Amino acid sequence: MHEINVMKGSMSMPLATVNGISLNYQVKGDRAKGTDVKGGGPLVVMIMGTGSPGRVWELHQTPALVAAGYRVCTFDNRGIAPSFEAADGMTVDDLVRDTAGLIEFLDEGPALVAGTSMGARVAQELALARPDLVRKAVFMAGHGRLDQFQKTLSLGEHELDASGVTLPAKYDAALTAVMNLSPATMADPNAARDWLDLFEFTGGPVSPGVRAQRRMDHDFDRLAAYRAITVPCLSIGFADDRMIPPYLSREVAEAIPGARYQEVPDAGHFGYLERPEAVNKILLDFFAA
Repeated sequence: MHEINVMKGSMSMPLATVNGISLNYQVKGDRAKGTDVKGGGPLVVMIMGTGSPGRVWELHQTPALVAAGYRVCTFDNRGIAPSFEAADGMTVDDLVRDTAGLIEFLDEGPALVAGTSMGARVAQELALARPDLVRKAVFMAGHGRLDQFQKTLSLGEHELDASGVTLPAKYDAALTAVMNLSPATMADPNAARDWLDLFEFTGGPVSPGVRAQRRMDHDFDRLAAYRAITVPCLSIGFADDRMIPPYLSREVAEAIPGARYQEVPDAGHFGYLERPEAVNKILLDFFAA
């Protein structure tokens, strides 16, 4: 599923060797508050979705969390260079072990964890497999299964990748917008133009690592397993999300004992970029509670 690479060029981050691979990561804190040093504030680990680098969190979520006194770790999942690309393939369990390894490497666990889309699925599985590493977990566009539409879309993406066909940039941008943004955003001429320009600018060939992320198993149903999750969880649905409809996110909250569900209106799959103030408030309130 198409995610966004918001900023061209890579930011210099340290590489950690965890779970037998290299992961490109960054930890940020507020020097004035002393949270720029290890243990200076609670650690929040942010897990990105398919095809996107960790630096996408830098646009809105990282600054809000740092300002509130948290230390924030963002990283590039396996499949996203300069992290290990794993072009030959990967599983969600690989990504879960990578994230667990990074939290252990940083030695600041248990951490607050938040993920979106594929990253939400990783956070869900991490909360189940390694509750010792997770203080609280937030799933944006989380899902315990996929419906027929997502499965068909994913198979179509695999066929498109394999065919070598490149969609015209403007068409690709329009498709990305309609799949990932709310109609409310597209109804605003200025916002629509800015987003479409951004998608056109950041589109282009899909790397082998991103293709490997896209090829991961889409035929899963983990809802019954999630009844065993014991850490406090919040599932966030985006009301106009076409990629992961909010009912799938609600199902996750209903499966996990004591979990909460919150829905963000006028937000599509990129709700954390479309409605950052609303998303950040939900995150901060949940982490502080």
